[in-house]
Amino acid sequence: MTGFVAMPGSMGPWAGGSVDGGLCVLAGNPGPMTLDGTNTWLIDMDDESVVLVDPGPDDPGHLAAVQAALGDRWVREIVLTHGHADHSAGARLFADALRSRVRAVDPAHRLGAEGLPAGAVIAHADAEIRVVATPGHSADSVTLHLPRRRALLTGDTILGRGTTVVAHPDGRLDEYLDSLHRLADLVARAGVTAVWPGHGPVLDDAGAVLQAYLTHRQERLAEVEHVARGLDLTIDELTERVVESVYADVPRVLWPAAALSVRAQLEYLGLG
Repeated sequence: MTGFVAMPGSMGPWAGGSVDGGLCVLAGNPGPMTLDGTNTWLIDMDDESVVLVDPGPDDPGHLAAVQAALGDRWVREIVLTHGHADHSAGARLFADALRSRVRAVDPAHRLGAEGLPAGAVIAHADAEIRVVATPGHSADSVTLHLPRRRALLTGDTILGRGTTVVAHPDGRLDEYLDSLHRLADLVARAGVTAVWPGHGPVLDDAGAVLQAYLTHRQERLAEVEHVARGLDLTIDELTERVVESVYADVPRVLWPAAALSVRAQLEYLGLG
């Protein structure tokens, strides 16, 4: 589920493909809320195995494309950055075909006993994936830190194009802002340069993207507060008024998603 503002280095079409230490297989589910489609990531683990992140929709054609991309490699495990259907609906199909467990924060999306707690490390030989809790877009969102690749695999917490929806009530803006600050600190400490997002192209300046996200959120909050402060309206009326004013330049097909973000913003401001 995506959003509405261009970020640094995010222009141009995206069809997936190879990056340093990984491969993106683009799912065939493009749309207003999924951009080019969902990115399914294959992360190399220093042998003939990969970790598969976000199988995407329940689509046998996408499974076949991923199997072709795997070649002779095998899937060590499947990991979900969060449980939204465009990332997780194909999990059982993929798990059965690839004989792999599925790890996720939310027990409802796991296949197998092991979860995905903050601080968990998926390691083999010298390859390592570190789990960073980044709730906000959804309560169960995580980001995967790939130290050797100097990359963050962000799901929908950061997108390759636009900004993400913080969808009330599962999404919370206070948690999302905390997550962005946590990632900004990690980028500075660990020398992270790249963002591998859940939708859209790879970004090559993680620090600039995070700063742009934080600036955008503060500017949007100021706009929402300017419109909403002092109005004696029901929450539904207030949400509609803010969407019509603040998101006037956004295609109407995205207004329902904008309304969810507005509810999260109003809650954060103490106005909802």
